[in-house]
Amino acid sequence: MTVAGPSQDVRLPRRVVAGYSLGSLVTGPFGTVPGLLLLPYLTDTLGVTAGVAGLLVLLPKAWDVLVNPIAGRISDRSGDRRAFLLGAGLALGVLFAAIFAGPFATGAAAGAYVAVAFLAAATAFAFFQVPFVAMPAEITSGYAERTRLMTWRVAVLALAILASGALAPLVVDLGGGGLTGHRWSGAFVGALIVVGTLGVFAGTRTAPSRSPAEQEPSLRAQLRIAAANRSFRVLLLCYIVQAAGIGTMLAGVQYFADHIIDQDAGATFLFAAFVGPALLVMPVWSRVGARHGKLRGLIAASLLFAAGALALLLSPALPAVPIYLIVALVGCGYAGQQVFSLAMLPDLIEQDTVRTGRRQAGVFTGLWTAGETLGLALGPGIYALILQLFGYVSSSTGEAAAQDSTARLGVLLGFTLVPALLVGAAVTLLRRFSPPDAA
Repeated sequence: MTVAGPSQDVRLPRRVVAGYSLGSLVTGPFGTVPGLLLLPYLTDTLGVTAGVAGLLVLLPKAWDVLVNPIAGRISDRSGDRRAFLLGAGLALGVLFAAIFAGPFATGAAAGAYVAVAFLAAATAFAFFQVPFVAMPAEITSGYAERTRLMTWRVAVLALAILASGALAPLVVDLGGGGLTGHRWSGAFVGALIVVGTLGVFAGTRTAPSRSPAEQEPSLRAQLRIAAANRSFRVLLLCYIVQAAGIGTMLAGVQYFADHIIDQDAGATFLFAAFVGPALLVMPVWSRVGARHGKLRGLIAASLLFAAGALALLLSPALPAVPIYLIVALVGCGYAGQQVFSLAMLPDLIEQDTVRTGRRQAGVFTGLWTAGETLGLALGPGIYALILQLFGYVSSSTGEAAAQDSTARLGVLLGFTLVPALLVGAAVTLLRRFSPPDAA
C-alpha cells in the first residue's frame, strides 16, 4: 500500500515553512530554560542539595519517556495534529510559569512543588512536541525540501534559545533575583511559549498533508517495527547521548558564569555567544549537507562541538573574550547537530512508510522525543551528581555560595570535559547507520 502525499518536486510555500518553524518558540524555551535555570534555582534559591535537586529535575523528564510514545499513538489516530499543538501548547505556557510560582519559599515542600509542576508541564510538552515533530514527514515527501524545512525550524530554534536562554537569567536579575526574579522569568518564558503556539497553529493552517494510511493494530506492534529499524535505532541512540552532553552543558551555564568566569550577567553573555553565531552558519551547514550528505555533516558538527568543549578546559587561564569565542565555536557545532539529526529523522520515517504502507510517523517521533527528553533530563542529573561529588555547597539566599577549589573544578569539568566526551563518543555509533536514498 502506498501513502498519498505531496510530490517530492513541490516546493512548500514560505508561509507554511515559516509558520511551522514558529513551533520552535515552544520547543526551544522548554528544552533550554529548565536545564539552564531549574538546577541553580533549586540549589541556590530553594536550598535543595545538589544530589536531590538533580533527581527533582530528572524524574519529571523521565516520565516523558513513557508519555511520548503514547502521545504519538493518540496523535496518529486523531488525524488532526494541529489541535494538539494548540491545546497542549497553551497549557504548557501556563504550567511553565507555575513552576516558579510556588507557595513555598524554601526546603523540601518547595522542592516537591517544583517537581510536581514540572511533571505537569512535561506532560503537556509531550502532547505538543510529538505531533510537531511528526508533521514534516506528512507535509512533504521531498528529501531536499525536508532539509529546507528543518533549516528554517532550527534557525528559529536558535532564536528561541537566544531569547529564552539568554534573557531568562537576565529577567531573574532585573526582577530582583531569588524567588521574585524567578517568578518574573517563568512568566516571561510562559508568554513566549504561548506566542509560539499561536504562531505555529495559524501558520500551518494551509499546510499540505498526507492522507492517513492503515495503522498497526496496537502500540506494541508499532514499537516492534520501530525497534526493528536499525538505522532509526542508531540515530536515536546517538541523539540521546548527544542530548545528554548538551543538557549537561546547559545545566552548567549559570554555575560556570558564577564560579569560573565570575562576570556580571555572564550566563546571558554565554548564551549570546553560543546561539548568535549559530544563526549565521545555518546556510553553511545546509550547503555542507547538500554537497557531502547529512550523515557526514552530522559527524563534522559533532566533532566541532566536542573540540570546542575540550578547549574550554583552559577557561580558568583565559580572559572572558576568548572564552566567548570558543563558546561560539561550540554553538556552531550544536547548530549543525540539530539541522542534520532533525533532517535525517523524516527521511527514515518516509522510508518506513514506503516499505510498510502504514502511517506511523507519530510512533517514530514519540520515541524520538522521548529519547531527546531523556537525554536532556540526564544532563542536569549528571551535572548535579558531579557537583555533589565535588562538594558543591547549596544556598537558600538567592545568591550562589562561595565554593572551594574542588567544587570549582567540578563546575569546570561538568561544563567542558563531560559534554565533549558524550557528544564525541556518540559519533562512533553512526558507523552502523545506513542513510536512506536521497532520491
